[in-house]
Amino acid sequence: MHVLFILNDPPYGTERTYNGLRLANNLFKKDESVEATVFLMGDAVSAAKAGQQTPNGYYNLERMLKGFITRGGKLLLCGTCMDARGLQEKELLEGGRRSSLDELTDLTLVADKLLVF
Repeated sequence: MHVLFILNDPPYGTERTYNGLRLANNLFKKDESVEATVFLMGDAVSAAKAGQQTPNGYYNLERMLKGFITRGGKLLLCGTCMDARGLQEKELLEGGRRSSLDELTDLTLVADKLLVF
């Protein structure tokens, strides 16, 4: 089964991106055969910026995304959204990559489940 997550909210300030990633990571714990893609759009693209430093005891989305990628997840970022926020590909955590609306459309067409946060 392929699950596509589309995350839109900023990495911090709301918990929607955090909760979407919690669910994405938990899928691998329940079923190692699942295929999952996280597509970051809008302000969520900032969640993939390398070098995040958060206070002790506070969640860190960079670490959560690294765990997702390590478990076999695919991390894609909207290129237009990156450009609008001045985020360069060289600033992304390892394993994340720039993508496009065309690729998101293709992924949507083949996904068994689509979850939007």
